[in-house]
Amino acid sequence: MFILGTICCRGGSKGVPGKNIKPLSGKPLIAYTVVTAKQSLLLDDIIISTDDEQIAATSKLYGANVPFMRPANLASDTASKWPVFIHALETYEKMNNVVVDYLVDMDVTVPLKNVADIDGAIKLALSDKNVDVVITGYEPERNPYFNMMEINADGYAEIVKKSNKPIVRRQDAPTVYSLTPAAYVVKKSALYEFEHWSKAKCKIYPMPRERAVDIDTEIDFKIVEFLMNNK
Repeated sequence: MFILGTICCRGGSKGVPGKNIKPLSGKPLIAYTVVTAKQSLLLDDIIISTDDEQIAATSKLYGANVPFMRPANLASDTASKWPVFIHALETYEKMNNVVVDYLVDMDVTVPLKNVADIDGAIKLALSDKNVDVVITGYEPERNPYFNMMEINADGYAEIVKKSNKPIVRRQDAPTVYSLTPAAYVVKKSALYEFEHWSKAKCKIYPMPRERAVDIDTEIDFKIVEFLMNNK
């Protein structure tokens, strides 16, 4: 069993320029994921997949392995993560003459995750041979059965998930999860069998909301800094 950890981050970012190495409480954003990933007892190796020389150099300062640079066609803002995963896995296998069984991608934009979140997701994947993908998630403040609506073809708003009997209390709504890319544990075969993780057999590994904040805007940076400074 070989489990490869990947930290995939490209140079371009429209929401927050230079996001992946932007300083956060005194350290570049990517440093938090590198340091946390290196604490895992289940990852056999951890690599960075990036097209950006500055990201690569910054990652190395924190002890990360950057064995190759990602091709430009896999680093555009329209590129899907699935082909990026396949490229990283296949390139790593060829360079190291190993066979990878699981790929575990840990997104830089969730800096408050801890090693228990990563290893917990891996253990869940290994505990069920039928599962293809395990994704970290948290219970959101909104629930599509209760207080989320969409606009139908006639222009009227209606509840996203309808039930036979209207749900009038949030506590009565089925549990739903908002995904957070703290960890994506993907069985190697699933990368070739499915065009996207949503087509695969998935499980959710729950993590606390306060560790699941996904940085996408400047406001998110401020929220995470607040949480870091007020633990």
